[in-house]
Amino acid sequence: IAQCLVGSEMCIRDRDYVLFDLETTGTSCIYDEVIEISAVKVRSGKVVEEFSQLVNPKRPIPYAASMVNHISDEMVANEPDFGQVLPEFLTFAGDDILVGHNIQTFDMKFLYRDCERLFQQKLTNDYVDTLRVAKLCFPEWRHRRLSDLAEHYGISTRGAHRAMTDCKMNQQVFEYLAKELEKMPAAKKQSKEKICPECGLPMKKRNGRFGEFWGCTGYPDCRHTENT
Repeated sequence: IAQCLVGSEMCIRDRDYVLFDLETTGTSCIYDEVIEISAVKVRSGKVVEEFSQLVNPKRPIPYAASMVNHISDEMVANEPDFGQVLPEFLTFAGDDILVGHNIQTFDMKFLYRDCERLFQQKLTNDYVDTLRVAKLCFPEWRHRRLSDLAEHYGISTRGAHRAMTDCKMNQQVFEYLAKELEKMPAAKKQSKEKICPECGLPMKKRNGRFGEFWGCTGYPDCRHTENT
């Protein structure tokens, strides 16, 4: 199972990863579909290759989604479906660590679903969610949207909410976050967390009547538990 490497020492040291972003017809990984996927391949902190493709979802794009990402039915009418595009993205990504903003609870769920639904295979790449890294670096902030981080670091947000624009913005943000982590005391760095498979939130050791167990920090909304 892929793991969320929060502030992975590998990424901080080598700066080798693939940062990606999805645009979709909505927020549900059960009912909605991908309409754009973009990615940048990064080596030693520098973008060396790009991948970007609009996707025909084979259904109308809701008006609310188009208002956010500015992708219309006309734009995707003659584009390939995700069954054609996903293998191209997976080839582009290879075995690299995947990086993105809020991918733990959003983008990765679409990729996991469609890898299994379309090809009956599991996506095994480890990943780093820059939202979780931001929470580690800026625990006092109320909001840590990609635009908030970009503005904090003086990065332009023009053209936000299109996949490639967000990729390039997030890549710069991640490089700054990596430097923030390098300055942090080792005790505060968390290279790996146990993640709830039901909701994507971290799990925490708790004590119960039968001893110690792992419980989701999303309780009571999520009641997933595991034995220690």
